[in-house]
Amino acid sequence: MSARASRGVIVWLTGLSGAGKSTLSAAVRDALTPSHPVEVLDGDEVRAYLSKGLGFSREDRDTNVRRIGFVARLLARHGVVTIAAAISPYASVRDEVRARAVADGIVFVEVFVNAALESLVARDVKGLYKRAIAGEVQHFTGISDPYEPPLEPEVMVCTDRESIQESTLKILKALADKGVAVNVELSR
Repeated sequence: MSARASRGVIVWLTGLSGAGKSTLSAAVRDALTPSHPVEVLDGDEVRAYLSKGLGFSREDRDTNVRRIGFVARLLARHGVVTIAAAISPYASVRDEVRARAVADGIVFVEVFVNAALESLVARDVKGLYKRAIAGEVQHFTGISDPYEPPLEPEVMVCTDRESIQESTLKILKALADKGVAVNVELSR
């Protein structure tokens, strides 16, 4: 890692359920692991172990995102590239997490993992979108609860039109632009 990124990095992947956050976080982790300590904070895992008992009200969702942000900052302070993959539906809390990271001198890269709703419904093997659209699942982000897309993310990937490799390279290029050493060919 360069001197600029010696305090670590937070890569914050936000997007609707099924957009590809977990898949991309694994791909970015695999690309960076040979040269950096890397940890992935997957939203589903954090909810199961760190935020168990929280519901899906706005207050509970904000608490969950703040907890992910706190852990990400702790890791990044120790030089870890931390990839947070969480829906994180509300812009104000994502902005709060970013501001706290930046105040700690941590590089923060927001990635909007975007895909059209039709694509998300088509790739949803559990049928949650169809159930949410039918009103059977309450508080489903993007259907019965809001999702506020980032207005100015460092990276936007369109997983319904790009390959995993194309999206991963966009993220790695943004990290390189922020001074993070990336040992991958980025000219594609």
